Amino acid sequence: MTTHSPDQHGSAPRVTLVHERFTEFAGSEAVVEQLAREWPQAPVLAPIGRPGVMPADIEPRVRATALSRLLRGTTYAHLLPLLPLAVRRLHVPPTDVVIASHHAFANQVVYATDAPVVSYVHSPARWVWDPNLRAGEVGGRLGQLGLGAFAKVYRPVDVAAAARVHTLLGNSTAVVRRIEDWWQRPATVVHPPVDTERYVPDPEVPREGFFLLAGRLVAYKRPDLAVRAAERAGVPLVVAGDGRARAELEALAGPNTRFLGRVDDDELLRLFRSCTALLMPGVEDFGIVPVEAQACGTPVIAIDAGGTQDTVVPGVTGELVPQVDDDVDEVELWAAALRTFDPSRYDPAITRKHAEGFSRSTFRERMRGVVAGVLA
Repeated sequence: MTTHSPDQHGSAPRVTLVHERFTEFAGSEAVVEQLAREWPQAPVLAPIGRPGVMPADIEPRVRATALSRLLRGTTYAHLLPLLPLAVRRLHVPPTDVVIASHHAFANQVVYATDAPVVSYVHSPARWVWDPNLRAGEVGGRLGQLGLGAFAKVYRPVDVAAAARVHTLLGNSTAVVRRIEDWWQRPATVVHPPVDTERYVPDPEVPREGFFLLAGRLVAYKRPDLAVRAAERAGVPLVVAGDGRARAELEALAGPNTRFLGRVDDDELLRLFRSCTALLMPGVEDFGIVPVEAQACGTPVIAIDAGGTQDTVVPGVTGELVPQVDDDVDEVELWAAALRTFDPSRYDPAITRKHAEGFSRSTFRERMRGVVAGVLA
């Protein structure tokens, strides 16, 4: 176990970053990237990882353990029972503060260091705490039973580690509520960084009158709801993305819906700039895509739950559609929102200004302040 001795002379603090896995680059890796750029001397530790996931200038600082040899491509589910112990055994160098990027196991680093740990929580592991969400995590009845048994054993371990964390941060108000409910600890919202420098409006790109659904086509994101609502409302929908639900969605769709498959960053930027509004029917912990769209001056129609309650301002930058029970016709609710949507009510400049509050620079400034407060 390493110890720390905070610098008493005002120089930059020694920071160590801990992430759970580098198997692919997504939203949580974008958080780690910005933390690594803020503290350019910080080592980046993880129990498992593949080479080349992080940007080339950060990659040499990534230190994964020998457990990485057991990865199957990007698949790591078979390693789940080993990961808590692997995090506990990470070699944390002498440091003033550890910042853990937490999905399920990163908080276990509290047992590997005496330094204060700041945990940036993307969400407490939902499959650990919510039985309804385990069904979507692994396939097959046997796998779900195994995951449920592991979750039962891991819950008290999860709580015990969270109790030792110095400072807990949640990436949205919804995540902070989970932290308070599941770990019985207070937490502070620090929204993740969004690339508002790349995603900018372009008045030369005309609006083309279609609604946009962008992202992975998987069940929990509710792409089926967007497709059904667009067809019922009789409005054009463009779907940018791919995933295991695509075949089912194409079977649901009619002449108003067009599937583009996975698109590159340039095409996504063009779609953000030219659509009437972005649709976000699924509940996300935070949801970066709606902020990217708003950074382009584009309004968002989203579910009134999860991260979009933080990122969409009803009547100003978009609309929030109520989350309803099973006995309510949610397709009709969304179809009505599409039929009555009037883009002229939304000022692109105001929408853009709102999105700037989620910029990379804002995130880094907030995190600097958190670390300074911990070491004060």
